[in-house]
Amino acid sequence: MKFLKGMAPGTRAAIFTLSSRLRMVQGFTADSSALLTALNDPKFGDIITKPSESHTLEDKQNNIDDIQRLLDLTGGRMTVAIQTVMDFQREMTNIKSGERVGMTLEALQYLARYLSATPGRKNLLWFSSSFPVIIFPRTTGSARANMLNTADLRDYGKVIRQTADLLTVSKVAVYPIGAEGLMMEHVMDPQGPGPTDIEGGTLEGGARNAGKMAPYVNEYAARSDKIMAMEQLAEDTGGRAFFNTNDLNAATQKAIADGAHYYTIAYAPTNKKMDGSYRRIEVKVKDGKYRLAYRHGYNADDVARDANEKKDTNPLHELMIAGMPDATQILFATRVLPANPQPAANSPHAGKNAKLTGPTTRYSIDFMIRWTDVKLDAKPDGSHTGKIQVELLAYDRDGNAVNWSGATEQMSLKPELFSAIEKSGVPAHVELDLPSDKDVVLEAGVYDWETGKAGTISVPLPVKDRVTIAQRVAK
Repeated sequence: MKFLKGMAPGTRAAIFTLSSRLRMVQGFTADSSALLTALNDPKFGDIITKPSESHTLEDKQNNIDDIQRLLDLTGGRMTVAIQTVMDFQREMTNIKSGERVGMTLEALQYLARYLSATPGRKNLLWFSSSFPVIIFPRTTGSARANMLNTADLRDYGKVIRQTADLLTVSKVAVYPIGAEGLMMEHVMDPQGPGPTDIEGGTLEGGARNAGKMAPYVNEYAARSDKIMAMEQLAEDTGGRAFFNTNDLNAATQKAIADGAHYYTIAYAPTNKKMDGSYRRIEVKVKDGKYRLAYRHGYNADDVARDANEKKDTNPLHELMIAGMPDATQILFATRVLPANPQPAANSPHAGKNAKLTGPTTRYSIDFMIRWTDVKLDAKPDGSHTGKIQVELLAYDRDGNAVNWSGATEQMSLKPELFSAIEKSGVPAHVELDLPSDKDVVLEAGVYDWETGKAGTISVPLPVKDRVTIAQRVAK
């Protein structure tokens, strides 16, 4: 963790890890000692010190080694059985890669929503040994680069577009940093698989193998793909890629310095048509020679239309998983108090968990949503309309959901009511029964169906504090 010690005083940073899902280790702070303490916390130890389950270069080499052993048993003849094993390995590789792409895009979306309310440019320093995603398509460059882009867009086109839109709106620049350090020649390792000659086999991308050069070609291709992905990810978002270095401290300092000095330039496109096309942006400096880092384009997407495509699903559930960072696109306040009076003992439970058992306490939860964060359309008669989703989801200390509730609120506001909302905010009210004898964390969320923006907040409700609050309310 030496790279944290090289941070300039006053630099505000937060730490996240990505294994099977995104986890927030430490929220934003300028105290580097707090960041180090969070990283050394035993509850995050396994996540930080152990690599996530992924498809790595070593996996590919092990696959080649396994096939070589089978060929040795058959005297070098490619049999139907061996070809079947190779096909299975290729299929498993595609499945693992697909899972990693999906998780990575989902994590980038979470981070973009979390960083939305922070003003100005945000720099995401991404330490990893692989970068399995692209953000924007490429229509120029090498044939191999375009092939990789096309494959990714075919399988994850919609999610990639959503991720790109969120990163653009939230002003997030990505700085990929190769965490593996110097890129070694693994095929030269004494314990590596070494050169092989797999008759009739294939290389990455489906090309025929090159005999004993297959491991070399595979490794060089994998390394080239990784560097290409890092540089494209950085260029598309206005960041910078760092690879093939063991000095992560220097890479971190350079990334922070690079992202700390920038100009904000705004313009209004003359083409107002939201047809979903990718539109390039080019910035030129008239005099002098400069290396310009900026976002090179955007998707002309109709966000409201894309948001309405989710009408058959609940868009907040994926944002309210226990331990996830709060989304800040919509800011709101919540007040959580025990209902007074409490319902009778035989009353139906408030909430949608039909299996809730044991002693419960009913809570009254009030929302106050900043009205400028949601879209309220003006009508000719002076009224305003809008549509929001309000959700509550309570977890116990083990991350199990204990109860939940929520509803879609279709608003039609008369002029006098809208005038009051302009002064205070959009109100909402939900009641929920929670176990009286368990510590819980209440996740609250708001989603605007017209814009696709979301806000979430976590409210810890330990038993000892709830008892104190209940006694205070009773008085």
